[in-house]
Amino acid sequence: MTAAVPERDPQWARVLDLQRQDPGPTALRMVLGGQLRRLREERNISVSEAAGAIRASHPKISRMELGRVGFKERDVADLLTLYGVHDEEERGVLLTLARRANAPGWWHKYHDVLPGWFEQHLGLEGAASLIRTYEVQFLPGLLQTEDYARAVIRLGHPKAPAAEVERRVALRTERQRVLTGSDPIRLWAVVDEAALRRPMGGQEVMQAQLKHLLEVTRQPNVTLQVVPFHAGGHAAAGGPITLLRFEDQDLPDIVYLEQLTSALYLDKRDEVDHYLAVMDRLCVEAATPAETEAFVQELLDRA
Repeated sequence: MTAAVPERDPQWARVLDLQRQDPGPTALRMVLGGQLRRLREERNISVSEAAGAIRASHPKISRMELGRVGFKERDVADLLTLYGVHDEEERGVLLTLARRANAPGWWHKYHDVLPGWFEQHLGLEGAASLIRTYEVQFLPGLLQTEDYARAVIRLGHPKAPAAEVERRVALRTERQRVLTGSDPIRLWAVVDEAALRRPMGGQEVMQAQLKHLLEVTRQPNVTLQVVPFHAGGHAAAGGPITLLRFEDQDLPDIVYLEQLTSALYLDKRDEVDHYLAVMDRLCVEAATPAETEAFVQELLDRA
């Protein structure tokens, strides 16, 4: 690789940016995987050849290039050699990213209250550039106040001791950092009217929650729409949906479907396209952001 690479390769600039930031291991894996994929494709090297070079399977290379698994530094070094990357500085940057990508995420400190199936979502949430979500019963976790979150958590974990509840509230609150900072994600949330009317935690808690919604949705990266009762049945009658999109255009969108004790992660194109169409129809059927703001204000005024 020559010194001209950063100028002709915007993705390399992204790699260098991440070298100076702390975006979390999932984002690092996804960007590093994307860079390895581009290097392989530029050299016209097949997935099978790459797999043979590191004594791995075809699926493992695919998972590495999508950022779905951790990286062994030796594997990355062998792939870089296969791809003709001999520049020590460039190799050093990518190998450093590989080491950092294996570090525990910020959520590791909540391992005592964090189910394994949700860890992947936290990583994807932090790596996403856009999250589109639809909620039926509750407001999205990224928009909840502490008191509202506490009420929702107690509903789902009625026997949990107070200390555990507070740990779960802290986890949910810390997740919300993705909406602020120098490079916040964009959140586009659609909620059923029932979620706005259901007084979780009592009237005072709900009033504070509605005020919080008005404040947070004034941020340019947050959009909120409500599906009113008078809209009747709609495309997402089956339950909540979350769609995650990433800055790297080569990475597929992911659909996250949460259940009571597990979750589904879908990335096949036909499945994702189906849910994208559902979300698009929901946004058309829902009240506009301006109408939603007026509706939330009306609920507050009536309280």
